[in-house]
Amino acid sequence: MLTELIWWYFVKKSALPQKMCIVCKRPFSWRKKWQRCWNDVKYCSERCRRQRH
Repeated sequence: MLTELIWWYFVKKSALPQKMCIVCKRPFSWRKKWQRCWNDVKYCSERCRRQRH
């Protein structure tokens, strides 16, 4: 369990997972604040989340 929570600490930034924002179509990388909900993240920023409609 501990290794699952801190794997990001030892990974280079270039090796972090990426997704495409569904609003601006730009790639964005994994962030520590998204570690528990990465599968649910769809937007790269709060601005894109607000402009989704």
